[in-house]
Amino acid sequence: MSRVRARIEGTVQGVGFRPYVYRLADEMGLAGHVLNDSRGVVVEVEAPSETVERFLARLPAEAPPLATVERVTAEELEEVGELGFSIRESPAGGEPRAAVTPDSATCADCLAELFDPADRRFRYPFTNCTNCGPRFTIVRDVPYDRPNTTMAGFAMCAACRAEYEDPADRRFHAQPNACPGCGPRVRLAYAGGGAVEDARAADPLEATARALRDGAIVAIKGVGGFHLACLAGDEDAVAELRARKHREDKPFALMAADAAAARDLVVMSEAAEELLLSPTRPIVLAPRRANARVAPSVAPGAPELGVMLPYSPLHHLLMSDVGEPLVMTSGNVSDEPIAYQDGDACERLADIADLFLLHDRAIETRTDDSVVRVAGERPMFLRRSRGFVPGSIPLPVDCGRHLLACGAEL
Repeated sequence: MSRVRARIEGTVQGVGFRPYVYRLADEMGLAGHVLNDSRGVVVEVEAPSETVERFLARLPAEAPPLATVERVTAEELEEVGELGFSIRESPAGGEPRAAVTPDSATCADCLAELFDPADRRFRYPFTNCTNCGPRFTIVRDVPYDRPNTTMAGFAMCAACRAEYEDPADRRFHAQPNACPGCGPRVRLAYAGGGAVEDARAADPLEATARALRDGAIVAIKGVGGFHLACLAGDEDAVAELRARKHREDKPFALMAADAAAARDLVVMSEAAEELLLSPTRPIVLAPRRANARVAPSVAPGAPELGVMLPYSPLHHLLMSDVGEPLVMTSGNVSDEPIAYQDGDACERLADIADLFLLHDRAIETRTDDSVVRVAGERPMFLRRSRGFVPGSIPLPVDCGRHLLACGAEL
């Protein structure tokens, strides 16, 4: 028998890595425990030496889809005769060095639940699991545990807690886990905060969709900040948004419901479509189709359009309810930072938006949409943000010094 403590570093918090280790250890019959700390994930296992070696080899090779294992270091320990395997509470203290996971688009499993009338999360705008959902934008501290996120104030109901504690459930230790009974909620309001009453709509998202179809400009609180939205094919609404935002000719980004709707707007290579559909969900610049049904003021004189797909349950529901592409541009006045706090947004965007679609899950760190153009088969970033940040970029050479790299305007 041997006992080993292994430290796993990289993007391993907030991606279901502890549940993965738990299941792997259980499958292989190892005793021990796993926990998050300020540097990453630590696991101690006790088993025959050959089993431990196979376990350590499988750790990075079979990691969850959102995980990136940069290194695994192991040290021998004295056997203690531990029985069973457990996930332990994260210890306090330590220099925070753990990599925080970028936000990730809604996975196929959560999307299926979102549109299933028989599911308890039917039309719930904050559905997520260990394979998808907000990460970087809700993190307040590491290690990545619920008390260290903006979900700390939402106590899980019995049903969500059961999922969270069930090793066989894909929400096992999913920190932002929630449902309509215990999680964040949306509301539609005027700039002054008064609620919008629409007796014809079943919920605030349906009311928002109706307002957009009627020509309104709506400020929408998303994952990393606010968007300003209107119908992409409504010239009056788009021109009014351009005038109110003081954005003379810079193109507006568009959101399409799915890849087929995006192909109606732009001509995409296979690489561009793969990027569009990826969990990072950037805005992808591609040549516009001559017959693209968008208002002239969306991108005056531009040969390209910037298109993205929904990346949160809220966006999926909104696009489904509206039924056509939307302008989805950053929620700011030109040259100002994107708004991400409710009070600031309602103040700064009051002269631009007719309505505000708000929710009570706080955004800790604002992130604007990433913007990418595919050059040949390679992505060329115009803006690297949501979906990619704060992921690291490996350098092609060894670097002997610490470097700070900032955007050109900073």
